[in-house]
Amino acid sequence: VQLVESGGGLVQPGGSLRLSCATSGFTFSSYDMSWYRQAPGKERELVASITTVGRSTNYADSVKGRFTISRDNAKNTVYLQMNSLKPDDTAVYYCNAKSIFYGRTSYWGQGTQVTVSS
Repeated sequence: VQLVESGGGLVQPGGSLRLSCATSGFTFSSYDMSWYRQAPGKERELVASITTVGRSTNYADSVKGRFTISRDNAKNTVYLQMNSLKPDDTAVYYCNAKSIFYGRTSYWGQGTQVTVSS
């Protein structure tokens, strides 16, 4: 099983980034997908989630209206479009896959750093 995040980097306040999480080794379409983030000294928090076929999405209040989660089941990839970035968005962003079946098997990526600074 692999979840590989990419697209992080340094961006100025007000800028945009698009994170990608390419997956392999499991049945992507049977997993709800989420993005979490963890800033230094803080707990990991849920940023956004999307159900198996993208019918439902959920966002943290702090990113509503700025971030958009999407998925491409043909490419086994989930995305996070981040607009109007703020310094408070600085964190390591992690991709998570959680099975819809009993037991709710969960997998994590290694994370990608997003730094918002002028």
